[in-house]
Amino acid sequence: MSLTIFTCIPIFLAALALLTKPPRALGLRLLVIGYLLALLAGLIDWRAGIPLLLLIATGYAVTKGPSRRWRVTGHLLFVAIAIALGFHLLPGFHNLQVIGPARLSADAVPFTMFLNLDKPLGGFWVLLLWPALCLHRGEWSWLRGLAVGMTTAVACLGLAVAAEGVEFDPKWPDVAWIWALNNLLLVALTEETLFRGYLQEAVHRQFGDRGYGEMLAIAVAAVLFGLAHAAGGAAYVLVAALAGVGYGIAYRLGGLQGAVMAHFGLNLVHFSLFTYPMLAS
Repeated sequence: MSLTIFTCIPIFLAALALLTKPPRALGLRLLVIGYLLALLAGLIDWRAGIPLLLLIATGYAVTKGPSRRWRVTGHLLFVAIAIALGFHLLPGFHNLQVIGPARLSADAVPFTMFLNLDKPLGGFWVLLLWPALCLHRGEWSWLRGLAVGMTTAVACLGLAVAAEGVEFDPKWPDVAWIWALNNLLLVALTEETLFRGYLQEAVHRQFGDRGYGEMLAIAVAAVLFGLAHAAGGAAYVLVAALAGVGYGIAYRLGGLQGAVMAHFGLNLVHFSLFTYPMLAS
């Protein structure tokens, strides 16, 4: 397994390059190298080429389409593919299991983590092709995001404790390094790219000239982000939606970099100081 993990390093580096600043050529090259290595390592097979080709086609329709109908169709197809990839519904991906099942907290449900190669593709598409994406807002984007993330963490984890979903449980297990790397670059980055950089930004572009446009954009992205966590139960949906509001504010203050740091900051506090992922009861 240790050798196979190294095939994912170019993908981690690509995510970091795409998050940092343009031009995007370096990130694209690293992604190509990473997925070619994944193919050689058996982490993907030929069937993964189908969604990859479809993503390329939607990218052409959205950026080069000769009419509005082409662009709308491209966006709708992209959303469908991104949802299917996000819920691991498409064949051809053999994501590498690197943690668990393990109890990171004595009274927690067992936790399993994969280095997913399907779910991040939607986020990479947005990073490479979506011109409306705001990468950062000023040189303090990261710090703004962390500040909002800490405030959001207090609200969300306080709600989770009140709902008896987690308890205070400080820890730093041996697997923390791979968890942090994956959570920052393949979870927080790709989820924020889709929900804030793509969805929230799209709603804001449509209604931003109205008084309620910014709040509506944040609310729509937050509600859908909460619903995407429905597998964890009603309380988890509520906590995730509240977190989505915080991430949306971080995006407006600091761009994608701010939203990613807010997301990662909350997840890091949850992982290191509270029951992870949730109490077994």
